[in-house]
Amino acid sequence: MALKLYYAPGVCSLASHICLIEGEGQFEVERVDLKTKVTASGEDFRTITAKGYVPALMLDSSEVITENVAVLAYIAKEIPRLGVLGEFGQIRLLEALAYLSTEVHKGFEQLFLGAGTEQSAKIAANITRRLQYLADHLHNDYLFGDHPGVADFYLFVMMRWATMFGVEIPVPLLAIQGRLLARPSVHAALRSEGLAAA
Repeated sequence: MALKLYYAPGVCSLASHICLIEGEGQFEVERVDLKTKVTASGEDFRTITAKGYVPALMLDSSEVITENVAVLAYIAKEIPRLGVLGEFGQIRLLEALAYLSTEVHKGFEQLFLGAGTEQSAKIAANITRRLQYLADHLHNDYLFGDHPGVADFYLFVMMRWATMFGVEIPVPLLAIQGRLLARPSVHAALRSEGLAAA
């Protein structure tokens, strides 16, 4: 599997970056400036995807997959150990990725846009409630068992953001965060994107 991931440092594409490293396959990464829409090699990113945001995953066939949920679902399909096993495994994984995308990820939008103090407190409390749902439905050490998958790495990015904005993270999820921070793939992706581990 030779792939090319278009990313921007610290945004949701970090989850895909970590997963590709976990998969130990052949892949490239290229940084995108989300303001100018120019890639590190000087290409207009909008010629890769008219959406103009990351992640974008280019396959050998030059097919491009966009949207974090779709990119992570594709990676899980190609690297089954990063997915969810069982009769309803794929459905449960999509359920978790959709929840992370629509209920948690989306919740940070106003914080990134500079919400006021009172509004920020309400947003933070709402995000914590959404994270608590995940904490209340844990399956062992990670979201779906005793090894991490694509959903855990997406959650990891959300927890990085929560820490950045002072959003309370439920204790069981902090344990997941600690376990993920101990993984070489996480350190490698953070280092590659020029991000601090904490």
